[in-house]
Amino acid sequence: MMRQTFVDTTTELLASDPRTAVVLADISADAFRPAMRRHPDRVLNVGIREQLMTGVAGGLALTGLRPYVHSYAPFLIDRAYEQIKLDLGHQDVGAVLVSIGASYDGAAEGYTHQSPGDVELLDTLEGWTVHVPGHPDEVAALLRAAARHDDRVYIRLAEQENSQAYPDGGRLRVIRRGGPLVVAVGPMLDPVLEATRDLDVTVAYTNTPRPLDAEGLRQLADTELVMVEPYLAGTSARQVAEALGGRPHRVLHLGVGRAEIRRYGTWQDHARAHGLDPAGLRAKIAEFLW
Repeated sequence: MMRQTFVDTTTELLASDPRTAVVLADISADAFRPAMRRHPDRVLNVGIREQLMTGVAGGLALTGLRPYVHSYAPFLIDRAYEQIKLDLGHQDVGAVLVSIGASYDGAAEGYTHQSPGDVELLDTLEGWTVHVPGHPDEVAALLRAAARHDDRVYIRLAEQENSQAYPDGGRLRVIRRGGPLVVAVGPMLDPVLEATRDLDVTVAYTNTPRPLDAEGLRQLADTELVMVEPYLAGTSARQVAEALGGRPHRVLHLGVGRAEIRRYGTWQDHARAHGLDPAGLRAKIAEFLW
């Protein structure tokens, strides 16, 4: 659903905004075929050459276009990291990188199609906004907002979805009030709500972990905080430490473990293996807080 929302929304942007361009590396080429015929100069498929895809996007941005660049997360971010650093960052131009696959959606394809470290990689670079929508109804607004400026944006789409959309999730939004704060990023909200349904905690949600809502975190967090993210555990440790600097606090960072799961399976299997299913989250949160 999120992937189809991306195709539909960017197709609309191509028709309504002459600055919009789309660069593909074969993925989703069939879905964009009608747009390619209508806008052959602004919908480009470079084939399975992800580094070239990013370089082309940098060149398009230098001409004044707003490129949307799309592939699986490991190909879009991991494989093309140097081009992101140089062709976008060093040239100080913007693009909207839109991935699918997330941490382990492509589990059946093996580790080549997994990227739990994508957000951490972008954290090494300057000026990136990162959106991790938890529901398809949050995606279109993020894509359209990215068309209105020239900054560098990463939108991370996933198969895992929450049951309800929160379009105002750019800042920390309180979903349930109680005791210590548990922050759920993107599609981790539903598992967190189920895991903590009878626990005395405050649950807050965001679909924009970069920049992290530091002001909201300071207002909501007391001395204990749990961060639950759908990528590498500890990715937001620096941002949390800076937001709560000078205040005594304990933090538990939950996310994808650094040990590779060498069994294919499904994304649900990998979530259980990393303790990111409701049962695994409940055990870790309860042990930390009580």
